[in-house]
Amino acid sequence: MNLNFRFAVASDLHLALPQTIWNHPRWFHLVEASIPALEIVLEHLETLEIDFLLLPGDLTQHGEPENHTWLQKRLESLPFPVYVVPGNHDVPTLLPMDNSIGFKDFPHYYRSLGYENHHRLYYTREVLPGVQLVALNSNQFDASGEQLGCLNEEQLVWLEQVLAAVKDQLVLVMIHHNVVEHLPGQAHHRLGSRYMLDNAPVLRRMLRDAGVKLIFTGHLHIQDVAHSEGIYDITTGSLVSYPHPYRILNLCTNTKGEKELTMESHRVQSIPGWENLSQSSREWLGDHSSPFMLTLLTDPPVNLDQAEAEKLATRLRYFWADISAGDAVFDFSDFPPAARRYLEQFGATKHDGTPHLIDNQATIRV
Repeated sequence: MNLNFRFAVASDLHLALPQTIWNHPRWFHLVEASIPALEIVLEHLETLEIDFLLLPGDLTQHGEPENHTWLQKRLESLPFPVYVVPGNHDVPTLLPMDNSIGFKDFPHYYRSLGYENHHRLYYTREVLPGVQLVALNSNQFDASGEQLGCLNEEQLVWLEQVLAAVKDQLVLVMIHHNVVEHLPGQAHHRLGSRYMLDNAPVLRRMLRDAGVKLIFTGHLHIQDVAHSEGIYDITTGSLVSYPHPYRILNLCTNTKGEKELTMESHRVQSIPGWENLSQSSREWLGDHSSPFMLTLLTDPPVNLDQAEAEKLATRLRYFWADISAGDAVFDFSDFPPAARRYLEQFGATKHDGTPHLIDNQATIRV
């Protein structure tokens, strides 16, 4: 089948109505910008002939009913279909709290946005003839009520049945947690592991066996395209943190009958009150980067002592901002060897050190 369609991806909206906003000292994102930034994106998308929009989780600041209700109504007003999945911020607790919905409440808010079956938090839809969306829920809770990032056994059994039934279609998978590592050693480092799906190897095996090549994720707040054994995990940065990105993607069938996915990245550059939003949020990340960089430098595999790490951390003020923007290339030739080798791996380079710039604008064959 010759497929030709266009769609968009925006992630980690962290939408917050003004009366719901509360400060958290560890947050790197600017929820105050959430609604005006989203409106700019939606206004742009309405000028394009897109077939659908994907939102891979963290739709709200922290699961507030008011925020879910506002977003549901806004998305339903759009002239194109929108499909969502929950992020960890959307269902922060198993049971409803005063200021957040419960885990099982999520589908009730988004019945026209994928969740026609409101009894479960995952679904599949034929979004276009020959194109099947598989929308997964990566949020679970253990016996003590702690939130986990994984797929439970019931969902895996369901997924196996779905993949067998749609084997002749192009399958797009959407899930909040990362399935392929986007950072060096992400699955095992304490700063990165919580963004990974705990049973990612199981899901990757299932998707490889079914010939699925495209996964759309969020959660990490960076622009990055990661590849593993034929599977592309395309993660999109947050609309409320630098560089406030979203993606427009075209899938077409070339003259050889091969399917190609062309990605364009766009950024929200300014909103009322923040005429230089991009620069302001870059500085915000820099202002909050020191604890993160100290941990990165003192933990394995770098293992610097505190004094040496503190000296280097000041020179890495924009390190995470550059990673968030995607396609960063680093040169730390004057750093200690262990730090240099590790930090330069975060750049968009191949194993031989040459640039590999596919995080923002690229065409990949699928």
